[in-house]
Amino acid sequence: MKDPFDFSGKVVLVTGSSRGIGAKMIKAFGKRSAQCVVNYVVDPAGQNKSDAESVANELKDPLVIECDVTKPEQVESMMKQIQDRHGGLDILVNNSGIIHDRTIKKMSMDEFESVVRVNLTGTFNVTQKAVSVLRSGGRIVNLSSVSGQMGLFGQANYSSSKAAIIALTKVSAREFARQGIIVNAIAPGFIDVGMSKGMPEEVTQNFIKQIPLGRLGDVREIVNAALFLASPMASYITGHVLNVNGGFYMG
Repeated sequence: MKDPFDFSGKVVLVTGSSRGIGAKMIKAFGKRSAQCVVNYVVDPAGQNKSDAESVANELKDPLVIECDVTKPEQVESMMKQIQDRHGGLDILVNNSGIIHDRTIKKMSMDEFESVVRVNLTGTFNVTQKAVSVLRSGGRIVNLSSVSGQMGLFGQANYSSSKAAIIALTKVSAREFARQGIIVNAIAPGFIDVGMSKGMPEEVTQNFIKQIPLGRLGDVREIVNAALFLASPMASYITGHVLNVNGGFYMG
């Protein structure tokens, strides 16, 4: 019987995979024999490119693409490169995201819109352009957040974007079902990597006290959720939000 987590012959794109959860995800798919596409957005210091190349060094014959997910023409070009190299796409993980916390009273319009633009509009752009290259039986996994379910203090922009991703996931699941494409979301809680890691220790400890399992999540626990949703084991699950939060939110 074939290992359900053997992704041989599958082409996987993880957006924002130069670091953090995205980097761990693309490496995990690579270790399980997938053909991997690493995506990064250019930054003035060139750090994202350097990080993406470092991730690519751990993968077999990867495709590394610079693409700003907020720019439809760049996303279209990325899908064309994937089509030209691999003939299509099987698994898309919409992981790109930014955070910029501030209370509503102090948040500027640009701070609100920039976060929504990357997190929500970016997810929409990539999903829209990917549909033409996603093969039947394809999977889309969107990264939401517990913040989108609960509305955390100081995250009007981030919470709004992540709540909207849940709605977008459900609409996508309905619209793409006829093509045999399954769409789900993961809503991580507080994880020991990336955005959660930047929190002051006092704030972290306060949140841990509210988590029934009494700890931050390990990044591997988010990666494992993505592997499951991308695998044949999740073949009758679509439009679902998988909470990976240690019981912090039970909805």
